Amino acid sequence: MNLDLILTFVILGITIILFMSNLIRADLVAVMGLLAFVLAGILSPAEALVGFSNSVVIMVAGLFIVGAGILHTGLAQMASKFVLRSAGKSENKLFVILLVIVALIGTFMSNTGTVAIMLPIVVSIAISIHSSPSKFLIPLSYVASFSGLLTLIASPANLIVSETLVENGYKKLGFFDITPVGLVGVVTGILYLYLVRNKLLPKGKKRGGSEDEHQLSPKQLSVDYQLGGRLYKVQVPEESVMIGKRLSQLKIPATYQLYILKIVRKSQEGLNLLPIRYQEMAGPTSVIQPKDVLYVQGSLENIEKMVKDFGLTIDEEQSEADELVSKQLGIAEVLLTPHSKFINQTIRGIGFREKYNLNILGINRQGQFVLKEPSKQRLRFGDALLVQGSWDSIELLAQETNDVVVVGQPQVHARKAAASGKAPVAAGIILLMVFLMVFEVFPTVISVLIGSVLMILTGCLRNMDDAYSQVNWETIVLVAAMLPIATALEKTGGMLILSEIIIKTMGGFGSLGVFAGIYLLSMIFGQFISNTATAILFAPIAMNAALTIDANPYTFLIAVAVASNMAFATPVASPTNAMVMTAGGYKVFDFVKVGIPLMAVVFVVMMFAIPFFFPL
Repeated sequence: MNLDLILTFVILGITIILFMSNLIRADLVAVMGLLAFVLAGILSPAEALVGFSNSVVIMVAGLFIVGAGILHTGLAQMASKFVLRSAGKSENKLFVILLVIVALIGTFMSNTGTVAIMLPIVVSIAISIHSSPSKFLIPLSYVASFSGLLTLIASPANLIVSETLVENGYKKLGFFDITPVGLVGVVTGILYLYLVRNKLLPKGKKRGGSEDEHQLSPKQLSVDYQLGGRLYKVQVPEESVMIGKRLSQLKIPATYQLYILKIVRKSQEGLNLLPIRYQEMAGPTSVIQPKDVLYVQGSLENIEKMVKDFGLTIDEEQSEADELVSKQLGIAEVLLTPHSKFINQTIRGIGFREKYNLNILGINRQGQFVLKEPSKQRLRFGDALLVQGSWDSIELLAQETNDVVVVGQPQVHARKAAASGKAPVAAGIILLMVFLMVFEVFPTVISVLIGSVLMILTGCLRNMDDAYSQVNWETIVLVAAMLPIATALEKTGGMLILSEIIIKTMGGFGSLGVFAGIYLLSMIFGQFISNTATAILFAPIAMNAALTIDANPYTFLIAVAVASNMAFATPVASPTNAMVMTAGGYKVFDFVKVGIPLMAVVFVVMMFAIPFFFPL
C-alpha cells in the first residue's frame, strides 16, 4: 500500500469524523479536506477545483433560484393548499401523499430537481399546519433518491450503468427496465419513513407563522393604520389645470390637508402598442400629466374640494389599502431609537421625504393612530411611523440604524409584492423545464439554467441580486468541494484495492456473495461521493466481477445503480441531502440515525428483489 493511498484514507477518515462531530460547519470541513488533498500532493490545484465547474454544482445553484420563484410567486402556497385539501385533517395521510407526489415527480426528472421543486412546497405545508419542516424534509430527500430508480432517465447512475453494458457488447437498459426494482424501493422507503417519523426524525422548532409575522405584513399594517377609509383614486382629465405643474407648486397638503401618495400613468416609452402602466411615488418634483391616476390620502370632504378646484374626477369607491403595495412601492413600520435626533421635531421640519424619499402615512403613538396631518406632529420616543415609498428606499432606510429601525423584513415583503400574480408564469416555467429534461432537448444543467433565467426575466424574482440571495452558498461549496474525492480515490488506486478485497472475501459465498459485496461497497462509498461518481467508479468493477465469476452483468450493474442512490447516512452523500440540511435545521447525526437503518432495511430487501427481476 503506497503512501498516497494511506494519506487518502486518513484524510477521508478525518473529514468524516469532522462531519460527524458537527464542531465545524460542513462546508468548511469539505474545503479543509480539499486543501489537505492538495497539500499532500494527491490532487493538483486544477483537479481540486474542478468541482466548482461541475454541471451538478451549477445545476444545484440554478435550482435554488427556480425554487425561490416557486415560493415567492405563491405557487408553493397554492400547491400546498391543494395537497392539504386532499389529505384532510390527517397528518399521517398528508405525509404519505407528499411522499407519493415526490416519487411521481422524481420518475421523470433528477432527484435534485425534484427536491428543488418540492422543497418550498413542503416547507409551506409544514408551516401552514404549524408543524416542523424537519419532520418532512429528510423523507423528501430520501424518497427523491428512491424515485431515481423508477425510470432510466431519473438518475445519472442508471444512464452510466446502461452505457457500461453497451460498451461491453450488451443491450442497453430500456426506459422502464429498472422500474420494478424502483417500485420495491419506493414502497420500502415510504413504509419505513412512515413508521419511524415520530421516533427518529427530529421534532425541531415549529415554524408556523407567528403573530408578529402576521402583524408586520404590509396588508396587516394597512389595516392597523386604518388606511382603507382614507384612500381614494383621482383621475386627471386632459383639460385639468393641474397638468404640467409640480406637486410642490400645487401646495395640496397645506391647502387641502391631503397627501398624494403615488401616481399611476401610461408608459411613454416604446411604441405604446399595449396600455402599459407604471407607478411612482409622488414627490415635490412630480409633474402631473394627462390621464394620471392619483392615489390621495385624506378625508372625502377635502378631496371633493380639490377635485372641484382642479377639474378632476374621483372614483366613487374607496381604494383598497393594499393598492399601495406593488412591485415598485411598499409600506413598512419604523420605530424611533432612544437617541434619535428626530425626537421632539416635526416630520416636516426634519425633511423626511427629502432625505429618505418616503412618505409618512401615519403615526402609532401608544396604540393611538395619528392620521390627520402627521407632518405637523412632533415626534416622541416610542412613536412608530408608517412609511410608504419604493422598496429600494425602504431597504436603504433599514440601514439607518442611528435614528430609526425598520420593523420586519422589507426585502421579504418586496419579493412577494414583486412576484404577486406570477404563480401561473412560474408554473409554466416549471412545466417547460420538466419537458426539456424529460425529452432531453438540452443537457439537464442547461434546462435548469433556462428555467432560472426565465424566473428572473418574467419577474418571478425581483432582480439578479434577489436571485443570488436565494442560493444557499453553503450547499454549493459543500457539494463542489466533495466531488474531487472520487478523483483522489481513483488516482491512488483505493477503489481497485477495495474491490479486489471484496471479491476475494465474498467469492467463497458464490455469485450472491460477490453481488452483495459489490452492493455494499457501492453503497458505503456512495455516502461520501456523488451517486454519479459512485456509478462511474463501480460500474466497470461490477462488470469485471460478473464476467470473472460468470454471473449476469445486468444483476451486478443494477446493484450498482440501486446502491449509488442509497445515499442516506451523511448530508454530503447527495446534493438533495445538502439542500434539505439547512432548511430543516438538521445536524449530521440526524442523517446517521435515520439513514443507516433505512440502508440496512433496503439492503436486505434488494438482496431478494434485484435477483428476482434480474436473475444471477
